[in-house]
Amino acid sequence: MNKMVLISSIGAACMAILVLFVRLKAAKKPATAKKIVLPPIFMSTGAFMYLSPKFQLTGKEILEAIIVGMFFSIFLIKTSTFEIRDKDIYLKRSKAFIFILIGLLIIRIAAKQMLSASIDYGQLSGMFFLLAYSMIVPWRVAMYANFKKLYNQLHGIRVS
Repeated sequence: MNKMVLISSIGAACMAILVLFVRLKAAKKPATAKKIVLPPIFMSTGAFMYLSPKFQLTGKEILEAIIVGMFFSIFLIKTSTFEIRDKDIYLKRSKAFIFILIGLLIIRIAAKQMLSASIDYGQLSGMFFLLAYSMIVPWRVAMYANFKKLYNQLHGIRVS
């Protein structure tokens, strides 16, 4: 395994573990629109990598990364639901979420290993960032829509 692929795979595993802990902790506190919307905004700063020619992608690579990311987002969307508890909105705990996150990590590491033989490391990094972003944005948009629906229900706001 290429040294850089190994290091980035270890980094991805650490991030997945961090996400699991954050998710478990988040389920104990009421959800807010800000907590749902801010992560993709903060992550968007990573797009500055594309200013370097080393990370720039072809049209085909962009399309592939976006399609795979959006496909993976379906699994996150299906396992992220909210509930009203004690007059607040909470993210429901889902055992499936943990398995899906670990499964996506394994798929990502395997794909990175296979693709590193034929795609330059910089472009591969750019593809996997775009894949992750294309996975997180639809997931968070769906979470926000579900949160808003419950928020309106909780506060008696009718939306026509």
